[in-house]
Amino acid sequence: MLSLNFLNLNMRGYEVLDRPPRTIMEVFKMLPEGTLAELIDGIIYMSPSPIRDHQKVLGKLFSQLLEYTESKNAGEVYLAPFDVYLDEYSNAVQPDIVFVSKENLSIIKDHIHGVPDLMIEILSPGNKKYDQEKKKELYERFGVQEYWIIDPSTNEATGYTLKSGNYVLLFKAFGKIQSRLLNKSFSF
Repeated sequence: MLSLNFLNLNMRGYEVLDRPPRTIMEVFKMLPEGTLAELIDGIIYMSPSPIRDHQKVLGKLFSQLLEYTESKNAGEVYLAPFDVYLDEYSNAVQPDIVFVSKENLSIIKDHIHGVPDLMIEILSPGNKKYDQEKKKELYERFGVQEYWIIDPSTNEATGYTLKSGNYVLLFKAFGKIQSRLLNKSFSF
């Protein structure tokens, strides 16, 4: 028998409900800390932990981005799992890497509440279409300035930049990313 107790401590640090959740965002916020889950257009998507190749690329890129942004005092960089609430109703994601420029730091609270400047997704075998289509459309719709997709099985990187509200191809390369936003190349 399934028993729901809404008074249990919520590990994400949100207000604990004394009633059943009324919105999908309330359900999302009740998930245990560290849960690999995203909420897109009111649907919760869950995934297993990333594979080795994914983590190797993630580590290389994150360390370079962190070093660069700190040395330039350009903003802040975070890696998953870290919630990005694109809105407060039905869209919360955990991109592999997220960058918020110095000018937009006000969107960072306990998590990010607003639209970051740059999102990076590293593909896993089971999520290619999800990141290449669903999340690309979501990030474009919300106005994320730059979106990178990296396939660790081929080392192919595809970058998009926002132009007149639509993503246009910024680049396709192998083993490197050229960010127009940061005016810098990063290799993996």
